[in-house]
Amino acid sequence: MSTTLLLARHGQTVWHAENRYAGISDVALTEVGVAQAEALGRWAAAHPVDAIWTSPLSRAVLTAAPAARALNLVPHTEPALRECDFGVVEGRTLAEFATEDPGAAEAFRADPVAHPFPESEDPTAAATRGLAALQRIAAAHSGGRVLVVAHNTLLRLVLCRLLSIPLSEYRRTFPMLRNAAVSEIRMSQGENALLSFNVPCV
Repeated sequence: MSTTLLLARHGQTVWHAENRYAGISDVALTEVGVAQAEALGRWAAAHPVDAIWTSPLSRAVLTAAPAARALNLVPHTEPALRECDFGVVEGRTLAEFATEDPGAAEAFRADPVAHPFPESEDPTAAATRGLAALQRIAAAHSGGRVLVVAHNTLLRLVLCRLLSIPLSEYRRTFPMLRNAAVSEIRMSQGENALLSFNVPCV
């Protein structure tokens, strides 16, 4: 039996508005981000789900809250859905890092998995933990529909792993998940399918 997962990136934060890497840093939503969370809540009311799971970071928890209220659900928190740790680039832009270390920045652009940021989490390990989390969630809600609120880089890595796309291509294949947009995947034993991608909920 297949399970449908509706993957959503959290709403806009102060750092993301400035194109800064937030990673594991707990950064507040902007007013725009709060509005995006409310829009996701209205979308959920019109497209009900059986359960809601979120990353433990507050930007994901707060983004999921309106949907939980609309459907009278208590969200589950999954630590393995947290964003990747971006090491020395936490709180900084790629352009700022490139000014300091142009060679490392260029290597990252060419292959972000083989050449991740210094002191950052191994992207392959992040993809493994993220996929395992989705598999656990799908198994817990077999045959159901589940909203999963998490993060831009983690979800792109997991999508690549799910769809047998080389992880090194995650930035080129999926340039960005829009804040609070929904991507629908279907998971069953050994078979995964991407049904829609980056669909705005407004």
